[in-house]
Amino acid sequence: MSRINLRNILSARSDAYPVLNNLIESLKASVFVEDANQKIILGNADAFVAQSSPLKQDEEVIGWVKGDEKTDTIASLINLFIQKEAEKKKLGTEVLMLYQEVNLIFNFSDKLAQTIGQNYIADITLDEAARLIKSEHGLFIMWNEDSQSMEVLASHGDSVFNEEKIRSSIELLQAISRSGQSEIMGDLTGLKDAGVIVSDVQSLIYASLKVKHRVLGAIILARKDATQYSAADLKFLITLALQSSSAIESALLYEKNIREAQEREDAMRRIYEVTNKFVPHEFIKSLGRHLITDIQLGDKVEKIVTVLFSDIRDYTSLAEQMTPEETFGFVCAFNERIGPIIREHNGFINQYLGDAIMAIFPGSAADALGAAIGMQKAVQELNASRAILHKTPIRIGVGMHTGPLIMGITGDHERLDAATISDTVNTASRLEGLTKHYKVNILLSEASLKDIQNARDFHFRQLGLIQLKGKQAPTSIFECFNGNDGKSFTRKLNALPYYQQGITDYFSKSFKEASDKFHLALELDPEDPTTRLFLGRANHYMDSGTPENWTGVEEMASK
Repeated sequence: MSRINLRNILSARSDAYPVLNNLIESLKASVFVEDANQKIILGNADAFVAQSSPLKQDEEVIGWVKGDEKTDTIASLINLFIQKEAEKKKLGTEVLMLYQEVNLIFNFSDKLAQTIGQNYIADITLDEAARLIKSEHGLFIMWNEDSQSMEVLASHGDSVFNEEKIRSSIELLQAISRSGQSEIMGDLTGLKDAGVIVSDVQSLIYASLKVKHRVLGAIILARKDATQYSAADLKFLITLALQSSSAIESALLYEKNIREAQEREDAMRRIYEVTNKFVPHEFIKSLGRHLITDIQLGDKVEKIVTVLFSDIRDYTSLAEQMTPEETFGFVCAFNERIGPIIREHNGFINQYLGDAIMAIFPGSAADALGAAIGMQKAVQELNASRAILHKTPIRIGVGMHTGPLIMGITGDHERLDAATISDTVNTASRLEGLTKHYKVNILLSEASLKDIQNARDFHFRQLGLIQLKGKQAPTSIFECFNGNDGKSFTRKLNALPYYQQGITDYFSKSFKEASDKFHLALELDPEDPTTRLFLGRANHYMDSGTPENWTGVEEMASK
């Protein structure tokens, strides 16, 4: 046997290293280990050598433990690791030799060499046996560990065996198939009395199917004439049994490998499926990759997309009414409703942020707006269910903005993360926050509105210009009220002409006219807080006047 590599056994990556290291530390031993070439491979090289203990493989010294009086203890442990490693190598060598031996004798026939299935091997073996050994009947039986019974894989010739008896008469058949022996049987009284074989069978020969010391089953041949089987017949049958045993073992191993490969494939598929739930496939695809295993640190792509943020209003107050477990269940149930809507509109969820969601729509902003409307409808359905249970209704605000965005893989070589870097994300997030200020459900930027080719299919209200904190240029924003419930939608639609005229007058500094139009709009939609917001501003400027540099742009002090 080749010499054990002591350095490999004691390397920091080995299983032995932490165990040995813990022992040295617990004993407070001052020792070091050197190989047969006196090169130190572990420990304190400055340790005072008071004692030396050899490290042996099959009585051959392959290294030393040197140091204080603890060296014997340390050496005993390392010698144990050496012995285990030697046993592993020996076992590997034995398996290799067995495999080579099987291949040398595995020349039974081209058919047998190319056959995998157990039943096919059994058929081929019995056909070959019947061709060279005169028999009225033959059986190829295997022991089934799961059912603890005999199974007939193949049969040949006239039926002189009772296969049902074979399956049940285990004790009688152990002498044949489980004993591991091969012989010519002259006294068949026990088998005949048990009904295993018919009474006129005169001679029986069998050879056990063995792999090493494990008995798989047996090949059994029987004849009715007075001619007895010969030693040559037995020798040939043993040869067939040896070869077919190897084939059966290979078939079992092949089936096991196929099963394990399928299990690994299923496991990998499940891993991919689960991973894609954390990193959307659309994100990976955008980077020009097909599988998450293909992505690399630094992968990135820049695209024009629409970013959508949604947030549950007054979530803190809702959470205060629930236990942490109930809160978690509520958020999970809510996300289960919203997630599919985003995917149905060609978007993907980039992040779940507690009670908030960030989604990306690589196509038209119309996809994002359709999703936003669908989300509002889903909340209305949810509130109908909550009303039956006397639970507080919920509302969500949705903000969206269209612009350039970089999607990429950031982090380090040990920890990767999918990241989106863009001012578009910040703007979309702030617009979602402004839905609370303007008391609207869906708010979008002018950039998103311009990207919607079928804008006439929706209903919008201009909310004016805002100056977001940290931004140089103002942003024009709009409300889409298609997602409002039926009554609210109808009221806003009826009041829309007066509202739009009021907004035009407001930004033209015609505050008296604007106030009149807003009053008319409120007569049709008294519950509209947005109209009341602009009415209050118009009245304020009528009373106090406007600054000289007033442009109608509203500065947002907070992010």
